[in-house]
Amino acid sequence: MHLDTLLAGIEPEGEIPPVDRWAPEHEGEIDLTIAADGRWIHEGGPIRRPRLVRLLSTILRRDDDGEYYLVTPAERQRIRVEDRPFLIVDAERDDAGDWWLTTNVGDRLRLDDRHRLAVTPTPRGEVVPEVAVRFGLAARLGRNVFYRLVEAAEPRDGELGLVSGGAWQPLGRLDDEAPCD
Repeated sequence: MHLDTLLAGIEPEGEIPPVDRWAPEHEGEIDLTIAADGRWIHEGGPIRRPRLVRLLSTILRRDDDGEYYLVTPAERQRIRVEDRPFLIVDAERDDAGDWWLTTNVGDRLRLDDRHRLAVTPTPRGEVVPEVAVRFGLAARLGRNVFYRLVEAAEPRDGELGLVSGGAWQPLGRLDDEAPCD
């Protein structure tokens, strides 16, 4: 399967298509891996065009079988994802005190009830926060973003976290031996 065939008829700019509502009959697999460090690798080589990565990210979803697929109205192609398909590369606090996160593929979302942090293990066994993005997809917090959020965090019930969008957002468990100050 070649990427050009898959992308035929997909708009290069604009809104995220409704891939959650598409149920194509044709299925297959494409030699595409999203590495844990955020690189998109097609047929052994990295995709170097950010606009192409962004376009592909808009047709990505994770299905109930736990697998990741690039989906168009005509077909669904399974790909490999080493950890989470996206990385959070920036975080900023607005005037209301809510945190806005930006992914490596250009999504921008507010931490709130719909987009909550969850602390989960990576394939390497490290416990790192992730946030739900869309269509069963999540993004890991980059180290720099994690530290920025930790600077603004507070201890609560044995966890370190912060409130954004009216919801508690956990960043990790506090060590029982460590002081909370």
